[in-house]
Amino acid sequence: MPESSPVAGERATAKVVLISVVAAIGGFLFGFDTSVINGAVDAVTQQFGLSEALSGFAVSCALLGAAAGAWFAGGLADRRGRKAVMVAGAVMFAIGAIGSAFAFAVWDLVLWRVVGGVGVGLASVIAPTYIAEVAPARIRGRLASLQQLAITIGIFAALLSDAVIADSGGGAANETWFGWEAWRWMFLVGVVPAVVWGLLALGVPESPRFLVARGQLDKASDVLGQVLGVTDREALQRKVSQIQTSLHREDRPSLRDLRGPRFGLHPVVWVGILLSFFQQGVGINVIFYYSTSLWQSVGFDESQAFTTSVITSVTNVAVTLIAIATVDRIGRKPLLIAGSTGMFAALTVMAVAFSQASGSGEDLTLPGAWGPVAVVAANVYVVCFGATWGPVVWVLLGEMFPNRIRAAALAVAAAAQWLANFAISTSFPSLAEVGLQFAYGLYAVLALLSLVFVLRTVPETKGMELEDMGADTPART
Repeated sequence: MPESSPVAGERATAKVVLISVVAAIGGFLFGFDTSVINGAVDAVTQQFGLSEALSGFAVSCALLGAAAGAWFAGGLADRRGRKAVMVAGAVMFAIGAIGSAFAFAVWDLVLWRVVGGVGVGLASVIAPTYIAEVAPARIRGRLASLQQLAITIGIFAALLSDAVIADSGGGAANETWFGWEAWRWMFLVGVVPAVVWGLLALGVPESPRFLVARGQLDKASDVLGQVLGVTDREALQRKVSQIQTSLHREDRPSLRDLRGPRFGLHPVVWVGILLSFFQQGVGINVIFYYSTSLWQSVGFDESQAFTTSVITSVTNVAVTLIAIATVDRIGRKPLLIAGSTGMFAALTVMAVAFSQASGSGEDLTLPGAWGPVAVVAANVYVVCFGATWGPVVWVLLGEMFPNRIRAAALAVAAAAQWLANFAISTSFPSLAEVGLQFAYGLYAVLALLSLVFVLRTVPETKGMELEDMGADTPART
């Protein structure tokens, strides 16, 4: 297949930036949901009398819903459109937030956390898919990175709101406004961004590649003209024809399209799955799920631990801006290599620091300078992840798959990511019982393996048109 080229005269319009921002708000829900439990977990554990295992499940159960939502998002997006899936994700998240706030028992809470997780899973697939399909190639990395920026802002917002609400009641387990425990308000706040996203999603145009797939060529041409700032109808028609060629098939898209010669899947799908696995396998969400409890274990009181968690989340937001500025200049692969190297070093330092700890559980303490060393290493780790693996994996997942399988392949990769997230976050309390040095040592090994994986298998996609992705991957007929 000959290489496609950008539409003559295309540019980054305010329209494409704004609709990419709207799509990226789905990432805000993603970040908010994964971190709001941070401030509530100890209060929930206390109120419902949970064991360590059940407490870990209450934290991570939303990830099972997210995996299910991600798995079905691709098929829904191909049948109903990208906009419809955004709205559905917002509705599911809002229902989950309200239900969690009114939970009367742990299994009730688990149910609503799973429902909200389904919404998050839908958002995690549809936001990068939509952004990749509307963005011009030369700035696609920067616009796709907005997803991770929104995730980090969502994490920050969750931790900040947790801290403010907990402070209002003198603790997450105490009563605050209207006689409700503070932790219930922590969940209820999530309704606000869900409603905002759902309403804004109704106003964005449908993806031009979905419109082409549905045979709505004139509408697709109009949307391309709006987002690319191009008025030349012939140039737009040529672009539509290129998209048609890349989508050409005789049957409806399905997960069967992902079949290939290597262990049942196309190689590019395996690359996406393993990118997702390593992004979670290095343990990043342990920092955001358990950071408040973690810092209390090294000597901080509850207020100081909340403050430290908020500072960590601000750091995560700031370094994501670095990725946005560099991903289309440096490229995807060099950033991943740098990130794996830095995370391996930081996690190794954390493992060594916690090997000096005495006591266990809530009585664990780090002697002398080892406490500050652990805090610094954790934030260096967040910097290395936030500037590289955090945003770059979502950029790659949104753009690396061929047009005809993009939504389905991204759904499988995202589902794998949520399952890996579930495994890592659920296993952390048990690993911590063995020893935090063991947990962080394991994550360090996985960071090292991620470096080998990137060097050997990850392609560079900087500047490529979506129609050129996987041009050698045959269509199913």
